[in-house]
Parts: sequence; structure tokens; C-alpha cells
Amino acid sequence: MKRFLLLTVLVSVLVSCSAKKQIETAISHGNYDHAISEALEKLQNNKDKNRKQDYIVMLEEAYYKVLDQDLQTISHLKKDGNPEQYKTIYDTYIDLENRQNAIKRVLPLQINGKTLQLKFNDYSDEIIDYRYKTSDYLIGQGIALLDSKDKYNAREAYDIFSYIEQINPNFEETRSLMTEAHQKGTDYINVSIVNETNQIIPQQLEADLLDFNTYGLNQFWTSYHSNAVETINYDYAMQLQLKQINISPERINERQIVREQEVIDGWEYELDRAGNVRKDSLGNDIKVDKIINVKARLTEIVQTKSSQVIANVVYTDLKQNQIIDTFTIDSGFVFENVFARYKGDKRALNKDDRILVSQRQLQFPSDEQMVYDTGEDLKLKLKDIISSYNTQRS
Repeated sequence: MKRFLLLTVLVSVLVSCSAKKQIETAISHGNYDHAISEALEKLQNNKDKNRKQDYIVMLEEAYYKVLDQDLQTISHLKKDGNPEQYKTIYDTYIDLENRQNAIKRVLPLQINGKTLQLKFNDYSDEIIDYRYKTSDYLIGQGIALLDSKDKYNAREAYDIFSYIEQINPNFEETRSLMTEAHQKGTDYINVSIVNETNQIIPQQLEADLLDFNTYGLNQFWTSYHSNAVETINYDYAMQLQLKQINISPERINERQIVREQEVIDGWEYELDRAGNVRKDSLGNDIKVDKIINVKARLTEIVQTKSSQVIANVVYTDLKQNQIIDTFTIDSGFVFENVFARYKGDKRALNKDDRILVSQRQLQFPSDEQMVYDTGEDLKLKLKDIISSYNTQRS
């Protein structure tokens, strides 16, 4: 037990030394906020213990160094007078405020029996001032980008308006500007199906293929519409061209298997060489299992029917009126049902045979149902193509 306690103390000392060394290194490299964060974590519990004194000293050192650094940065940027620096000034004031609040949560702190007195400032006026200066400057930039009629500029404008909304909610109607930027920055894609197979496809299949809500593919800057909206000027068209539908005949294949097993079939008396019943040590007749050989003829029956749909996915740039990509999809579905019948002694069948014997023959699905079931695979492959295409374009 003494050895265990000694080991525990040694480990604690090593961990503590390592933590202190990391904070000292962070301070020496100018990573003051990291040092403050690490020190505050160590002071969350038992902050009045003597072993925590070093963390308080390093916290004070890191705080005043980063405070001086931030105030100098702000002073320099203010003298520069460049409106592009308003955001940096605002963000720095926010950092100053957040850092103070984080430290206040562990106060009061004691160093050598004296209460640590850190200098805290009220930055509320500066934060409000530069929040409005930043918002006013950035909203002009965002509107200029929005008016350029370029989708990527509209997306950049959206990010700007989103930032303004975050720091200054609905400043000069940023929410409506965000909506406008999103609309102008979105790629709208009209989706359609063309049946070129000269075969009727199930209406439900067409509806499912065009139900893009189930694909999970609509991204923030990409919207798929299967029903064109007159007020939208579409950027791209995606057409699923069904080229060929193949359905196999209904097939039933059989094979026969002979099963043979040795099984226990009751019991019989054990006889000696003279033909007399053997006795055990208590004088009782000895009984033994009666082993017999049983056979059965198993007929395994497999029902199969398959379908195949071959299609092309064609992307068209509607602005340039030209095809930009074509992909081929080969989808299939196989209906299979396996069951069995037997003649003979059922005890000759194994576990798998018994499962097959319990199955029954099923009615083959119709051609229409086969095409519809193939649509599930078609839909998955279509989703993969669209996802891959979106990744290439982004």
C-alpha cells in the first residue's frame, strides 16, 4: 500500500510538472490565450491549494502580456484609419471581453495569502461603436457583391450578411439581404425523366425517382426541382433517359438430393453371445439405443426472375445551352425464392433442409413490379452520380 501511494504521488507530481512546463512554453512562444486556457482549467478545482500557486502566477503573466498586445494592436489599427480593419478591431474587443469574463469565473484567487488584483476594463462602449462601424462597412461590401449578378459573389455576400446578422441582428434588414443572396447564389437544377424504351414504366416509379426530398441531395447552394417553377431561371437540367428495360422469363430450377442419416429409433435389450439379456451390477436389464439408417429424397426448387434498366443521366448547362456531362446507369433486380419438398423419412434431413421444406412456392412478381423494384437500385445509383457530380463541381 505504501508503494502504491508513493507511486500515485510521483505520477501526480510528474503530471503537474508537465502541465506547468506546457504553460510556460506557451507563454514563451506568445501563445497567451492557450496559456490562460490551460491555467484556468487547472484552477477550476482546489484553486486555494499551495500547489496551484504557480498556475495563478502564470495566469497573471499571460493575461497582462496578451492585454498589452491586444491594446497595442487596436491603437495601431485605429491610427491607420482603414475601414477594412473595423472587423479586426471589433473582434479584438470581443476577445478582450471574453477573456476577462473567463478569468472572472475563477476569482477570487490568492497569491501568498493576498488576493490577486487583475486590471479589468469596460469595453462595452467600444464594442457597440465598432459593431456598428463594422456592420455599416461590411453591408456596403455585401450589397456591391450582390449587385454584381455573379453567383459566387452572391455566396460571398451571404457570408458577409450572415456575419453581420450574428453580431448585429437585422442591421439594415440583413435577413432579407441574406434571403436575396441565397436565392441569387443557388444553382437551380430542373430534373426530368424521358422514357425511350417503348415500354410503360410504373407511374409510382417515376414519382419516386423524381422525389428528390428522399435523396437528401439538396445542398445549401444547390436545389433540385422536378416540377419547374415559372419564376425561376434554371441554371442546369438533369435528365434521366431510360434507354432499355429487360425482363427475364420466369424460371423454376429443380435439383434432387439424397439425404441419409443414422438416427435413434427407440431402444432394445443388449444381448450376450448366448442371446440372453445382459444385466447391470444391480441385476437390471441393460437397454441400448436402437440405431437405424433412414433416407429421404429432397427436391430443392429455385424460382428466379430478373429485370434490368439501362439509363443515361444527362447534365445540360441551360445558360450555355450545351450538354456538359453524361453518365450511364445499369441497374438490376433479382427475384429469388427457394423452397423444397421431400419424400421419405424426414429425420434424414439436416437443419437447412428443414428450413427449406417449411418454405412455400410464391407467385412470381409481375413485369411492372419487377421494373418498380429495379427502381430502388436505380435510385441509389442515381444518388451516387449526383453526389459525385456535386463534389466535382464544388
